[in-house]
Amino acid sequence: MSLVLAGVLRWVRWRRCSRVVVALGLALFLLAGSGLLPMFLLQRLQAPYVARPAPAWAPDNAIVLLTSGAVPVPDEPVEPGFAAYGRIVQAATMYRDCASAARRCTVLVTGGDPSLLGTPLAVTYGAVLQRLGVPVADLTLESRSRNTWQNAQFSRPLLQALGAQRIWLVTSGFHLQRGLLYFAHFGIHPTPVRADYLAATFSLWPSASNLVLTDLALHEYAGIARYHVYNALGWNAPQSAALDVAPVVDDASAPK
Repeated sequence: MSLVLAGVLRWVRWRRCSRVVVALGLALFLLAGSGLLPMFLLQRLQAPYVARPAPAWAPDNAIVLLTSGAVPVPDEPVEPGFAAYGRIVQAATMYRDCASAARRCTVLVTGGDPSLLGTPLAVTYGAVLQRLGVPVADLTLESRSRNTWQNAQFSRPLLQALGAQRIWLVTSGFHLQRGLLYFAHFGIHPTPVRADYLAATFSLWPSASNLVLTDLALHEYAGIARYHVYNALGWNAPQSAALDVAPVVDDASAPK
């Protein structure tokens, strides 16, 4: 992008500006490739969620699992993407802990089919969760959403119907800040639980993995900035009142 902009500036005879743009683009490339930029960006996104919260289960709980893409496999059903399994395992682990504590727990998997693979993400992830021991009766699948904003928007009526006393949000550490922002807009205030943690590594030679991490982090910052801009312009859906949930009663005899 910086090279295109530099070319345009040079074409309109703004050669000094063109050189500045090229220099800035090169500097950003080196900072990103070396790992310094993604280290800074990811630390600010993930730091508040490094420690996973203690599983203080209510009698009735909802674990919301945000999906993260899927891949088509030749002659096989669609499978979750490689980055998704940490989220799935975390949700399944939490469900097992909740069940062991004799509490009721529902896993709400939210994700449609944005890549048009023929199977909603919620269905794909739900199948893996079942193989990990989550029964169908304790799975709720939201299969219309195409992005994180719609994950929050379409989860609200389902959570309201479930009537859970405590809501947990499971996603990648770098994704939690944006996810919580969007869910709060729709009156949902869950307990955040990171499924994974990303770390850049310093390299004297630009690293492709550091560039990928920079792209992931910038996508999150762009989504957060867009939310605030859209709010200021009145383009977002109206904010919802806080989700009406039942009070938490610490009752060891609560039904499973």
